[in-house]
Amino acid sequence: MVSQKIKTEEFWNPEHVVEKFWNGLKEGVIYAKKCSNCGAVEFPPHLACNTCGYPETEWIQLTGKGKLKSFVFTGVLNARLELEDRGLKYVCGEVELDEGPSLNAVILGINKKKGREIEDKLPVRVRPVFYDMGEYTTLFFELDE
Repeated sequence: MVSQKIKTEEFWNPEHVVEKFWNGLKEGVIYAKKCSNCGAVEFPPHLACNTCGYPETEWIQLTGKGKLKSFVFTGVLNARLELEDRGLKYVCGEVELDEGPSLNAVILGINKKKGREIEDKLPVRVRPVFYDMGEYTTLFFELDE
């Protein structure tokens, strides 16, 4: 078990992790936090390590490159209507980033035909897409072909 004395002012005045993360996406930068104790990478970033519980982490930048391990086509109940309104084709899938973390994400540009073409080739490489949603920028992925 890790034991460390935490300064009171650090504990009660945590940094704005969410703000830095969203501002980074707006600038085309993917921020994560890396544990100073075990080296685990937290994405999306957290104040403390979810792997070992250590309270000290440092900011790092991720490339956003990785591999699509699996995907599903969206249905009526889980569809992102704002994307469909923009005429985008997409699936939801598990992306494992080159730096380690895995996340559920939107992968743009995959219709049913493309999905059938790649399903037996998984995992396939993906790259980040910083997509302007109007009020905010979000992170999606697309096939790296």
